Amino acid sequence: MTDIRAGGRRRPPHAEHTYIDVGCHRLRVEVTGSGPPLLLVMGLGGNIEMWQPLRDALPDRQIITFDTPGTGGSSTPPFPLSIPQHAAVASRLLGILGYDAVDVLGVSWGGVVAQTLAITKPRRVRRLVLASTVAGAMGWPGRPSVLRKMMTPRRYYSRAYFEEIAPKIYGGRARRDPTSLHDEAQMRLARPPSWRGYFGQVLAISTFTTLPLLPRIQAPTLVISGDDDPLVPLVNARILATLIPRATLHIVRGGGHLILFDTTDEVAGVLEPFLGRDAVRPVDLTAAG
Repeated sequence: MTDIRAGGRRRPPHAEHTYIDVGCHRLRVEVTGSGPPLLLVMGLGGNIEMWQPLRDALPDRQIITFDTPGTGGSSTPPFPLSIPQHAAVASRLLGILGYDAVDVLGVSWGGVVAQTLAITKPRRVRRLVLASTVAGAMGWPGRPSVLRKMMTPRRYYSRAYFEEIAPKIYGGRARRDPTSLHDEAQMRLARPPSWRGYFGQVLAISTFTTLPLLPRIQAPTLVISGDDDPLVPLVNARILATLIPRATLHIVRGGGHLILFDTTDEVAGVLEPFLGRDAVRPVDLTAAG
């Protein structure tokens, strides 16, 4: 395991968990594969491990993942971070790793961070992918019964509870075939968020919106959403695709909130042509800085 501190010259080795100090935050980071770089920003409470299905489906890309502060193996901040602060952490991480610009994909809560990164640091984001996400606090809300269940990280601590509520809050394949959730549960339980970190993320998305700022996004944007998502209704994707100037909308028919992970082949088939190959070259992470 490599330890990298801001201002240091070492770079993380290929396909290895790395701990990097970004200001006062210690982040667990993983960089895998080769090809054009793609930064993935996970949803509420999620961890690096949960990206595995999408990572496997994109073998020709260099995938950059990290546990946001308060989740997985990253440190929990003493005070909650705002969405703009989370975006700033992501931007600083890219700088430490040696990237000028990358493609960025954010899912759910992470989609709001990705939007904010594209708004505040437009030169960092070459192309933007927003999956199962909203424009923050001014998005169209999901069902109240679903939102109540999202207020606690209990689904990251109890397999029985996760399997009970997942079909109701995620819809799509989770509703049609609950047995498909086995691997998803395993990855969640392996690295649960801290309770303080989770509630900090809930507070962040509850008090910030990108809605009036969406027209400022310069990057070509792909908005992906399922039409059976109880947590983030499809209307949110339509709002994003309408207000972002260079946006394209792809709807996964029968897809739920977890479309990146349970309809991975369809999603990858849309992502690859959108992202294209005319991207900046990946950083050589096996070389010393």
